[in-house]
Amino acid sequence: PLCSNNNPYASFGATLARDEEQNLWSTPHDVTHTEADDDRVLYNMIVVRNQLDKDSEEWQKLNYDIYTLRQTRKEVRSRWKHILEDLGFQKEADSLLSVTKLSIISDSQNMGKARDILLKLSEETNIFPTSWELSERYLFVVDRLIALDAADEFFKMASVVYPKRASGERVDDSQKTPQC
Repeated sequence: PLCSNNNPYASFGATLARDEEQNLWSTPHDVTHTEADDDRVLYNMIVVRNQLDKDSEEWQKLNYDIYTLRQTRKEVRSRWKHILEDLGFQKEADSLLSVTKLSIISDSQNMGKARDILLKLSEETNIFPTSWELSERYLFVVDRLIALDAADEFFKMASVVYPKRASGERVDDSQKTPQC
């Protein structure tokens, strides 16, 4: 019967919505949420939004901000994945980008170099949006690239694919630098 309470799929939509609410990053069932500062900011926004009346202007504004932040994170991750795939890491891209609270820096000697490369990426490329605060997650990714001896190639590719432009400067599709 259509109205049976024994339907195992009856709460499926609610489960997906709840999972999305807990998904502070872009990967479902991410156990690392609220571990990094940027995750705590998003988590706090969600908590405040959930305490507001859904019809209120404040709720709508917070909901938009949460959506925007999640989309920005997904876009940044997509840019990194695109470059990793162009460098030949098609099968490994997702695992290279996967950072959990169990992730460790492969070599403490690489920490300074990883920070320098990440800072250089943020200053000299458009791989991160201008308003983006550097995420600790990408420090782990850069560390992995250093261990694979691919960090410099990643930077070069990011410089080509996502070159830094002066503010206000626009590039048409016909003017974009061809991808390697």
